[in-house]
Amino acid sequence: MKNKKIIILLITILLLTGCTKQLKDVDGKIVKNEETGQTLPSNIMCQPTDKDIKKLYEDTKKAQEEKLAKDLKKEKITEKEYDKKINNLLDINDLPKCSEFKITSGGYEGLWNTIFIKPLTWFLIKLGSLLKNYGLAIIFATLLIRLLLYPITRKTLKQSEMMQKLQPEMKKIENKYKDKNDQQSMTMKSQEMMALYKKYNVNPMSGCLFSFLQIPLFFAFYEALYRLPVLFEDNFLFFNMATTPMAALSKGHYYYLILPVLVLVVTFFSFKANKNQTGDQAKQMKTMMNVMLVIIVFTSFQMSTAIILYWITNSGFTILQNLIVKRSKK
Repeated sequence: MKNKKIIILLITILLLTGCTKQLKDVDGKIVKNEETGQTLPSNIMCQPTDKDIKKLYEDTKKAQEEKLAKDLKKEKITEKEYDKKINNLLDINDLPKCSEFKITSGGYEGLWNTIFIKPLTWFLIKLGSLLKNYGLAIIFATLLIRLLLYPITRKTLKQSEMMQKLQPEMKKIENKYKDKNDQQSMTMKSQEMMALYKKYNVNPMSGCLFSFLQIPLFFAFYEALYRLPVLFEDNFLFFNMATTPMAALSKGHYYYLILPVLVLVVTFFSFKANKNQTGDQAKQMKTMMNVMLVIIVFTSFQMSTAIILYWITNSGFTILQNLIVKRSKK
């Protein structure tokens, strides 16, 4: 139990050491590229080459500098506060070009950025340069990471399948001690459960292992994608990587509707593939998954094509690996 608490604490620390920050104007509104519908991050990893995007960053910085100067003149802030805020403003000219980005660029910026974000960013840049397309880079990088994790996920899925097989016997034990709340009965119930797990070589905590790995990797990959401007300056097939389905539909580009539809399909089947509960648990899980499905599909209309491409590839791999594990079991 102590080791589990330490693992949870370490992951929490990593997750809290860095996060994507959105660029905001002087009124606190999120800056958005009106052409593509993409919101811009304020902590991008390298310089954008698109002139319009670069101008958005420069104009935002100029407006922020003017506001700070006015606040200083009106004595709303002190000179010390003014200097601190000016130094914290993003100057994209201080960032390296994406083609020249290194894992060590920007120096040490916390565990999250140093261990996860920067290596993933560097890898995506190199892979995009090699494949001559950043859409393909996202697909290949996603598949590579999932393949590296496959031995762990395969074991986790097998354990989940075994847990499903145990449900009838577990239900018998639950019914046996249903109305017995004394200490001795609870101890005997626990011993019978442990004996059942041992009989089928099942570790009930093994299902959490993949979650511990998947959650930080998902956020790290998402953040690396979101903070890498060169990704959004490319096209994949006939889709612009920066454009959101909502922005595309507003301009009459109805073929972008295929992206939310694909998100719906792969998310639905990935949820279905991971469903191992029975009885009341199955009903609760079904309700929760349906709610999540609606939220994810609704959110996908506001996601950039690059992010949607990652989601589709990741969920598609989940479906495929579940089919492989089930076939190998048979």
